[in-house]
Amino acid sequence: MTCKRLRVSFQRRQDSTSSYHCCVPQCTASAKFNSYLSFHTFPKDTDLQERWVVNIRRDNFTVTQKTRVCSRHFESSDLIEPRAPTGRRHLKKGAVPVLFQWNNFAVSAARPGVWERIKRPNTDLTLDDPSVDVSVNYSDHDYVSTAESDALDLSLDHTDLRVEIANLRKQIEEISLSNKFCLERFAASDDDIRFYTRFASHGHLMAFWRQIEPATGKIVRVSRTQTAANPDEVPHTARATSLPPIDEFFLFMTYLSLGLMQKDLAHRFRIHQSTVSRIINTWANFLYTVLGPVGIWLDEEMVKAHMPDVFQQYSDTQVILDCTELRCQTQSSLLLKSEVFSSYKPHCTFKGLVGIAPHGAVTFISSLYEGAISDREILKQSGIVSLLKPTMAIMVDKGFLVEDCVPCKVHIATFLSKKAQLSGPEVRKTQSIARLRVHVERLIRRVKEHKIFSTVIPLSLTGSINQMYTVACLLVNYQNGPLVKAWHGNY
Repeated sequence: MTCKRLRVSFQRRQDSTSSYHCCVPQCTASAKFNSYLSFHTFPKDTDLQERWVVNIRRDNFTVTQKTRVCSRHFESSDLIEPRAPTGRRHLKKGAVPVLFQWNNFAVSAARPGVWERIKRPNTDLTLDDPSVDVSVNYSDHDYVSTAESDALDLSLDHTDLRVEIANLRKQIEEISLSNKFCLERFAASDDDIRFYTRFASHGHLMAFWRQIEPATGKIVRVSRTQTAANPDEVPHTARATSLPPIDEFFLFMTYLSLGLMQKDLAHRFRIHQSTVSRIINTWANFLYTVLGPVGIWLDEEMVKAHMPDVFQQYSDTQVILDCTELRCQTQSSLLLKSEVFSSYKPHCTFKGLVGIAPHGAVTFISSLYEGAISDREILKQSGIVSLLKPTMAIMVDKGFLVEDCVPCKVHIATFLSKKAQLSGPEVRKTQSIARLRVHVERLIRRVKEHKIFSTVIPLSLTGSINQMYTVACLLVNYQNGPLVKAWHGNY
């Protein structure tokens, strides 16, 4: 038995920047992250277009210019492969989608006609030929004849080949995705999403992405390269990278969350190290610009409406304040070293002020200052004093001696001063304030779960560390749930 084998060739194409999706039911193919499939528009011919609609099983379906069918639903013989990886794959004239999930991506072989199925005598022989036995009767019809075994085997073989081709295509897509470091690779695992981005789940991440995606079309890509002839020239706008915007965002979040070296990220995403540097700086500035104008400071009515029950004794609290420090690389200049050296942490640091509402949301973020500055001076320079009113109150650690700097009440633990010991009411007040004020430290810990801040920040990041720190603080409101599960309704 002989059969004709089908030959299929696959040619990898570069990733598409389009956002087309296949309109065939049960097909989840997207052009955003797929480098093997092509997406084809419906034909203009009315009859041929109707055949497409019938084959994909869409009733009352309206075809638009953006409606697409992916190449996995066409036979390989209907596809015209491009000559170069950057080229486009085309369909042959009259091609119709026939491979679907409901038929296991296979088309049944056509049944042979009656003429092919019936074995006939050799009509080339004549009656005059003495080798012909004229006594043999040939019936005109044989209604009990069966299909030849060779034809049946050939039909089954063709069907098996189509199924095998579909399986091979699926395996190629899976292997390609598993070898590619991108967001889609980890979309099915919330644990991986949490590890690489600090977002609680893939749903949290995509909800945030949908909010910022419209602004990505106007993102300004700034290159750090400057001409030697004119060092004061503004850095020029760089061209877009080979990564889709959502994978650029994933790269930035991975860098922020894990604190990986840029060379490591270059190997993971298969791009140049300088491209990684440009992506990090571009997205730090972009998210700082997009999230910065969002008003996170809440008015008194909003804070009181979400006040947890544990704050009943301090119901006038508007914000809980605390400072945090980030270790940075030691400068060679003694003057600069003296300005950033922290007496609280015997190391060079950047210091910032963070404020949260009683229910746990971040409502104030200051810029980063040099580590030698005092907490009192940061509060004066941060601008929070102008937001406070006499009817409000702030809750601070006992190191914040700011009663004379703010126009409102200050909830602070009682100092022992020259007393031998605190009285009973003073001890209870100190303990209650400490239990409530600890939540701002828990929120700061969430910020520092981004490993970039738990390492020594190199001097090369000095120009963008303020944007990264601010973005990390703002993202806490999007990445996680409430600090305390009991506050879920107040968050």
